[in-house]
Amino acid sequence: MFHPQGPTFWELAEQCLSSTERGYDLLAPKFEYTPFRTPDEILDGLAKYLGPPRSIDAALDICCGTGAAMRILRPLCRERVVGIDFSQRMLDVARQRFPDEAGQAPVELVRGDVLDMQFHEEFDLAVTVGSLGHILPKDEPRFVERIAAALRPGGRFAFVTCHMPPWYSRQYLLSRGFNAAMHVRNALVRPPFVMFYLTFLLPQAKILLERHGFDVAVHNEAFSERLRGLEVVVATKQAGQDSVAPATRGQ
Repeated sequence: MFHPQGPTFWELAEQCLSSTERGYDLLAPKFEYTPFRTPDEILDGLAKYLGPPRSIDAALDICCGTGAAMRILRPLCRERVVGIDFSQRMLDVARQRFPDEAGQAPVELVRGDVLDMQFHEEFDLAVTVGSLGHILPKDEPRFVERIAAALRPGGRFAFVTCHMPPWYSRQYLLSRGFNAAMHVRNALVRPPFVMFYLTFLLPQAKILLERHGFDVAVHNEAFSERLRGLEVVVATKQAGQDSVAPATRGQ
């Protein structure tokens, strides 16, 4: 877990005792050397379902962090790739990793709350990786609504998730143990640090997306045996589906 270039135990402890935003600001310079960065194997499995190079105009990386998914998104785009995250220092690292290059789609980085994204039918594709645990269950409908608004009709939202593992499995027990520790931490320390495992799972995520006007395809053959429980979800916004524009949101 502790890479020579990664954070120390005490640095991770300071991060955990900070707010979510400040925690990631602190972690940003060493984030690429932590187990929290989405592995390339998962990104490559997701990429199988996104299309060939230069097949779309614009893509959105939601909770982009230091830009792990930019590696698979940028080659797809003809015009622009946009990343949004609430941590300025994570965005600063992403900018260093993805400078403007001739022949490559420009990368735009936006600091903002993904539950209050102000995009309206601007993107052909939206993805998120390693971030669903930052969305509380009560905020999931809002999260999906804002993604739907950001996508053009026919646009796709792609992510990796799984079904709930058996209660006796190692994954279930470790995840529930971590979640319990986070609930205790947030009860004792303010502001909270929002990060939980086993969130936005199938089949509930599919049902929520369908309620917001998406056609949902689930692919369970994306990964090797080691990651066999993971599944790629590609939700396509139905043509003619109305979006809530930022100016009219909440009315």
